[in-house]
Amino acid sequence: MEVAQRRNRYEVEDKQRAHKLEMDELRHEFKGEVDQLKREHREALEAMERRHRAELADEQTHKSRELQELRIRLGAEQQDLNLELLKKEREIQDMRSQVEALRSDLDREQTLKGALKQKITEMEATNMTLEERMRGLQDQVAFLESGSKQQADSFANMQARLQEALRIAEEARQKLIKEETERRVLFNKYQELKGNIRVMCRVRPVLDPSEGETAKITFPDTKTSSQIDVTGPEEKSSLGVINRKVLPFEFDRVFDPSVHNEEVFGEISQLVQSALDGYNVCIFCYGQTGSGKTYTMSSGDGMIPRATHMIYDNITKLQEKSWTYTMEGSFVEVYNEELHDLLAPGRESDPKKRLEIRHDEARKQTTVLNCKTVALDSPDKVEAMLKQAQNNRSVAATKANERSSRSHSVFILKLVGENSATNERCEGTLNLVDLAGSERLKHSQAEGERMKETQNINKSLACLGDVIEALGRGSAHVPYRNSKLTHLLQYSLGGNSKTLMFVMVSPLEAHLKETITSLRFATKVSYSKRC
Repeated sequence: MEVAQRRNRYEVEDKQRAHKLEMDELRHEFKGEVDQLKREHREALEAMERRHRAELADEQTHKSRELQELRIRLGAEQQDLNLELLKKEREIQDMRSQVEALRSDLDREQTLKGALKQKITEMEATNMTLEERMRGLQDQVAFLESGSKQQADSFANMQARLQEALRIAEEARQKLIKEETERRVLFNKYQELKGNIRVMCRVRPVLDPSEGETAKITFPDTKTSSQIDVTGPEEKSSLGVINRKVLPFEFDRVFDPSVHNEEVFGEISQLVQSALDGYNVCIFCYGQTGSGKTYTMSSGDGMIPRATHMIYDNITKLQEKSWTYTMEGSFVEVYNEELHDLLAPGRESDPKKRLEIRHDEARKQTTVLNCKTVALDSPDKVEAMLKQAQNNRSVAATKANERSSRSHSVFILKLVGENSATNERCEGTLNLVDLAGSERLKHSQAEGERMKETQNINKSLACLGDVIEALGRGSAHVPYRNSKLTHLLQYSLGGNSKTLMFVMVSPLEAHLKETITSLRFATKVSYSKRC
């Protein structure tokens, strides 16, 4: 057993030594193969790195070349823009010079007109004196017919002097009529230089302290301001600090909350005169619900009553220049992209009497078929018509305002004038528009039928902005037919018509976002008219 165990132990030790030798040989072989693989992998990595470095260098060269070309192109475009800007500035300077020249001409014509009026007044006084003397002379006719040659000669002399005075008075009247015609031409040129499209801003006052805090709205110069600065909502800066951004907006005129309707009407009275002179005029108020649109347009001393009173006064004065006028008014609303007659509600239920828009291309006039028109021969009729239309207008409650106008109301005043002395004829239209409140759906929280109304209102307002923008650019196609509102006002927005937009804003902090939205829309219109 001991011999067998020794033999077995020796065999095990021999096998262990053989196995160890075999393992050492395998390790040596594997180490060589691993080293070979490492060398091959390292060489492959180095080759790949060299290739990528070459490709990266090529790409950087290509990008550098493209960047250089882009810089050259941007530099050329910047130079072209600078040249175009200089050209526009020279054109603006030329237009300002023309405006100043026309203002001088207008002042001279007004001075001449005043002198002629004074002369006519003197002539009328002379005529009255001559008529009194003529009546006295008629009492002496019997005596003059007695055959006394001296008295007959005296009567003939007086009669000749009377005829001469009448001739001079007629010449003065004809000259005044001619001056009125020339005044219309010069006045229209002056209005065109001021701009056929104008944008003004009015900030309503705080009506009640319980309305809430006011937003920060400032005017650089309260007397001659055409700019309004609004402090926008809070926003984070690049450093993470909350700040408030000041947003400047510039218009043709800005009215602060202390301004009354009388001063506002002073800005639009010239456009009312243009309507009397035979041009189409459109004046509309835009803004969110409760910003003062209806107050500005239809209140007791609003633009509509003041405009009609001014027209009546001027018609009376123009009668001495041989002008006679007829005036007709109608009142319609655009509600959910449908026309309704505010003076005869319920007629639209009859398909045969539904309102339809008809355009006369030759006369540049618009007619609304089946719409009731009222002959306006006194201010009282205008006030009664306004009251009736306001009672029939579509109003509804929204979350933005308890009594919100949900339609666009359009007061259409047609003026037709004829001159019996010169056979001149003029036909103008004055459109005074109170637009529906412009609320975002998120702010108004409208639902159901109210949401549909808000969507239609916002669509028509957007179409109105697109039309004015296209007119400002001089586009060959103006999308009047995209909404009923712009289709109705087609001949009062384009061509030689005059358009004035009032953007009405609220001073309250709660309405700040809506205020900024309204001002941005108006700025878009104001910018398009300068393009």
